[in-house]
Amino acid sequence: MTKNERDEFSGIETTGHEWDGIKELDNPLPRWWLWTFYATVIFSVGYMIYYPSIPLIEGSTMGISGETTRSIVEKEIAAAHDAQAGMRARIETSSLAEIKATDELYRFAVAGGSSLFKVNCSQCHGSGAQGAPGYPNLNDDDWLWGGDLDSIYTTIKHGVRNVDDDDARFSLMPTFGDGVLEPKQIADVSQYVLKLAGKQADASAAESGKEVYTTNCASCHGENGEGIREFGGPKLADALWLYAGTGDQIAAQITKPKHGVMPPWGDRLGEVAVKELTIYVHSLGGGETTTASEPSDATPAQPSAEE
Repeated sequence: MTKNERDEFSGIETTGHEWDGIKELDNPLPRWWLWTFYATVIFSVGYMIYYPSIPLIEGSTMGISGETTRSIVEKEIAAAHDAQAGMRARIETSSLAEIKATDELYRFAVAGGSSLFKVNCSQCHGSGAQGAPGYPNLNDDDWLWGGDLDSIYTTIKHGVRNVDDDDARFSLMPTFGDGVLEPKQIADVSQYVLKLAGKQADASAAESGKEVYTTNCASCHGENGEGIREFGGPKLADALWLYAGTGDQIAAQITKPKHGVMPPWGDRLGEVAVKELTIYVHSLGGGETTTASEPSDATPAQPSAEE
């Protein structure tokens, strides 16, 4: 074995490595560094024994502690739920009107509803509840089935046009383009709807469309486009639109209407969460001041719902 060269100035043997004429001396590592390194090795062995760490085919070793960061978070969440248990119990047994009238319950419900909304509702209604085409804006005061506490509660609990809840709000607009109305009639009534909304419209076509509207649309949307909540008929006499806004878009909706679906949240989230969401949505600015009574599971005379 060939011995490495010894440095003539320091007398220390070199490692044999050389860069641009500079040779590396084979100095021993500092004692403090070695002891620190040994300590980390010992610590890592202890860590592997105490905590889950060694991966297996399925899962990993659980360690002496059996504790994971997931289990720690679960304990913290459970502790938070335990701390909230008293308020949640009060919300469960209180009516919506009582919750709204009690400051501490109201603030707790709004905070809880805000968190629930971000997790469960923002995907469709937007993070600020501003909605999107086909998804109602919950900040305004244009409601299909009412914006009072009870109406919002029913919509959230049972959902809209779903097959999972027998009490889901349900309304369907006929496919008028399937032989019910001629293309010209659809074009004319679209102009009349624009006129009802206060938008620029073809006066002649709107006049012809008025008769078509009275015969086919007024029974659900109202004689003057004011909407009929008992049937889930949207208000047409304003500038707020769920799917449409131009003459072509209105004609498309009349020809082959789109119908949104909302899942029932009652069984998924529970009574307390539904009440908190109700209070939160009502607080956004569009909530109506109609006096609310205790929520009921009774099916309304004409079920249907969404903003």
